[in-house]
Amino acid sequence: MSGAEAFLSIDLPALLAALLAALACALPGNFLVLRRQALMGDAMSHVVLPGIVCAYLLAGDILPVAMVAGALGAALLAVALIHLLQRLGGLEPGAAMGVVLTLMFAAGLVLLEQSGASGAHLDVEHALYGNLEGTLWLGPRQWADLLDPASYRSLPRVLGTLALVAAAMVVLAVLFFKELAVTTFDPGFAAGLGISSRAISLGLLGMTALAAVAAFEAVGSIIVIAMFVCPAATARMFTDRLSRQLWLSALFALLAGAGGYWLAAFLPPLLGHPQALNAAGMVGVAAGGMQCAAMLLAPRYGVLPRAWRARWRRRAGTSPEQGRAG
Repeated sequence: MSGAEAFLSIDLPALLAALLAALACALPGNFLVLRRQALMGDAMSHVVLPGIVCAYLLAGDILPVAMVAGALGAALLAVALIHLLQRLGGLEPGAAMGVVLTLMFAAGLVLLEQSGASGAHLDVEHALYGNLEGTLWLGPRQWADLLDPASYRSLPRVLGTLALVAAAMVVLAVLFFKELAVTTFDPGFAAGLGISSRAISLGLLGMTALAAVAAFEAVGSIIVIAMFVCPAATARMFTDRLSRQLWLSALFALLAGAGGYWLAAFLPPLLGHPQALNAAGMVGVAAGGMQCAAMLLAPRYGVLPRAWRARWRRRAGTSPEQGRAG
């Protein structure tokens, strides 16, 4: 197998899966972070597991429509259980969410082990760490084949699903940008405009569940959590404008996907190690690394620039309040 054929068959599909999964999770993640509901992405990545397994058992195969339906059903059940625990048990929202996501994820793992679903690439390891390395595209053998429509007949199913979901996330974020923004920052004003905050919140929940289930097979539940939070939180360090934050988060998500895959696949051989690293794990590491770098170096909110400005003000003999007034 030539170098070009190996890249097109092995590296390119895995890289595309990482990019699309990161993008699909990052866009709804912005609104979760701003609403202080970042744990909802964590919850969705856990609670969809029993829904996916049940959908597989009922359908007898991994069908995208069945998987999405099962995940959405599990998400709605989780929301109902969280509200039930809050109302009847008097638990705080975070505690109720932690109980439900732990219970449902454990139930999903038990179903995986006891139902035989692991024969369809649904097992505990893939549920946790994903299967980026197993995303193979055996159609193109050279770069020119990418222009041949026949090559796309063998496109991995997970890539088609992720592409559709990522496109849907972009379209929904653009179409409902005003409603999402208003209900996020001022629910009272939204109610005055006739915008139902409850309906928009349920829609955001649906977007989150859809992105989680689409990315679940490729990158696993643990990395889905990172992609919901890190790109959005990184972008937030650079801007106060929501529209700019959305596009920055998409950029950081793509950088995390590409950079993480490169670190996993190509860095170990350069350092003399024959074994590659887990690609999905390195995507999460790259996303977390960018978040840490932004916290330190972001021009306005980074720790180091803020410390430098405070030091400069002290040397100039002005207080922070005087500096802001000026």
